[in-house]
Amino acid sequence: MTTLIKQAYLVGADEAVTSANGTADVLIEAGKIVAIAPTLPNSFTNQDLAELDDIIEAQGQYLGSGLIDLYSQSGEPGFEARETYESIQQAAAAGGFTRVGLLPNTQPAVDSVGAIAAVKKANESSQSQLMPWAAITLEAAGKQLTELADLAAADCLGFSDGLPLADTALVRRLLEYAQPLQKPIALWPCDLQLSGSGVAREGVEALKLGLAGASAIAETTALAALLECVAEIATPVHIMRVSTARSVALIRRAKAEGLPISASIAWHHLIFDTGDLKSYDPTLRHDPPLGTAADREALIAGVAEGVIDAIAIDHSPYTYEEKTVAFDMAPPGAAGLELALPVLWHTFVESGQWSATQLWQALSQRPADCLGLDPHRLAVGSIAELTLFDPRIEWQATAEEMRSQASNTPWLNQTIQGRVVKTWI
Repeated sequence: MTTLIKQAYLVGADEAVTSANGTADVLIEAGKIVAIAPTLPNSFTNQDLAELDDIIEAQGQYLGSGLIDLYSQSGEPGFEARETYESIQQAAAAGGFTRVGLLPNTQPAVDSVGAIAAVKKANESSQSQLMPWAAITLEAAGKQLTELADLAAADCLGFSDGLPLADTALVRRLLEYAQPLQKPIALWPCDLQLSGSGVAREGVEALKLGLAGASAIAETTALAALLECVAEIATPVHIMRVSTARSVALIRRAKAEGLPISASIAWHHLIFDTGDLKSYDPTLRHDPPLGTAADREALIAGVAEGVIDAIAIDHSPYTYEEKTVAFDMAPPGAAGLELALPVLWHTFVESGQWSATQLWQALSQRPADCLGLDPHRLAVGSIAELTLFDPRIEWQATAEEMRSQASNTPWLNQTIQGRVVKTWI
């Protein structure tokens, strides 16, 4: 296939190859970017243009490197009614994500070489590529370490249980054993005893709503202990699901001290806070729970500053029956791969809080950096792993319209502004 993309705004490209307003033509041939220029047809003959397989008129659209999701959940294996490998790949591609890190806490857990191979087999399709996290502990139960070296040799993405590790001694042993393997380690700091049965961030709003509160210190005490382990052992760690203002401050200080850490937040924590729980919408039940307005502002500032390295989608699919229950009975999490880019764009880019490049980097370049991946940049000679996004398109987020099997999202049946036009994988 030879494709010419005409007059798209290029996100993250060298300014030397674009016009004064940031637009350019991009030529893709045999899966690679072979030319970028303010305008390419001037160098084409009529015969050249006739031989192109596709010409995309992309005025007003944004083209950037493919988005990368640090961590999300599949139903498969064990809960295929929620989501299969195929459906999550389709949802990811529809949302502009060319690569998705899959958490291992499925049934059975991805805690063996064979389980990693089963995930990778799904990548034989041309859909978004699934990158399997290998479980840190057997059955992701938090008790006994898996065969880390064997899993690393099987080319897992890295190590994570996708669940909090309650045993700090086990965390320390993990950091010691995994250090020579040079694979990412993603940990969720949460003291389960302190969080208890809380379903909303502890505070005035939770009290008013009659919801059991989960204290912010459930996160920050576990984070402080983790940072002490990293300071002693010096194994790089990715801190996932950051949700409190105090955590942002602790991470900022730890980075200033030179600790080898990176951090991410789940995207819904940038959009909602406890003030949005008045509806008791079970799709707003998350773990960690949505923070206060002050937490949300600190997280937004943390992303803009770079203290929070990346935005994760943390796509968590559930069936209608599982999620359509009372708020405090609902399983935590929401579907989001198809919605994150347009909602974040509308919230932050169109409002002028962030530039298009800031948002795109938080969803592409910086996740790749956290994972030690080679992101395919928007440059001549690079593989064409790209996302084309039109912020003007309006569409309905119905169960029939979305590619995910799951529709547990607060935007269900609402009009969404902005949509991915095409994803090259």
